[in-house]
Amino acid sequence: MSPWFPSAFRALAALSALSAADGYFYYFQHECRYSSADLKDTEYLERRIFNKLEFLRYNSTLNKYIGYTEIGVYNAEKFNTDGESERQHAYLDTYCKIGAALYFQRILYHTVEPTVKVKTAKASSERHTTKLQCSAYDFYPEGIKLKWLRNGEEVKDGVTATEELYDGDWYHQIHSYLEFTPQSGETIECQVDHSSLKQPKTYKWDPSVPEGVRNKVIIGTSGLVLGLVLSIAGFVYYKKKSTGRILVPSS
Repeated sequence: MSPWFPSAFRALAALSALSAADGYFYYFQHECRYSSADLKDTEYLERRIFNKLEFLRYNSTLNKYIGYTEIGVYNAEKFNTDGESERQHAYLDTYCKIGAALYFQRILYHTVEPTVKVKTAKASSERHTTKLQCSAYDFYPEGIKLKWLRNGEEVKDGVTATEELYDGDWYHQIHSYLEFTPQSGETIECQVDHSSLKQPKTYKWDPSVPEGVRNKVIIGTSGLVLGLVLSIAGFVYYKKKSTGRILVPSS
């Protein structure tokens, strides 16, 4: 998958504001707009707003100021003739394109491969006996596809999924479910496609031991081993205490 980015991306580059004590509000807003990684369509805007009304704007594509009110038209004509528009145009390369290139390199093209788990869940349908859950955790950026495969063929019936959930730390997670009736000798896999992967990865479901039973077996085995160790330790201690003891016959 190719790196994802919005088809009409707008980067709000900077914002500077001035507020007067008598209630007037005047601020500048600088924007960098682009929609492709080659940055050929990059556009720089400077917007001037007074009391929530935009009265003047510089547009790098037109390379001139545009006025939207009487005072805005007056200033646009002045700035377009005294060289201010040319000075603003320099920000297209020195401000927008440099910042956008860093954004693509350090954020947008940075990817993290998901951690994937396939496990048995509790079935909720009377039609099927088994429910599987395929979970993808801690991936970046968003934009992932989970697909269920049965003997190599995509399964669509009985499939549900959550939306991509944002974890609040740049990472995302998603969960997909498959309800079905298993058949002997078949293979069930969850296929994951994400921009961090060179090609989709498949994760096979192992039906040999259900996860709940597997956990109980592990706990039971651990308890048995611990009990055996304690028994051996007790026997060794008893033998050491018994060594050297003299038995006196009773009369």
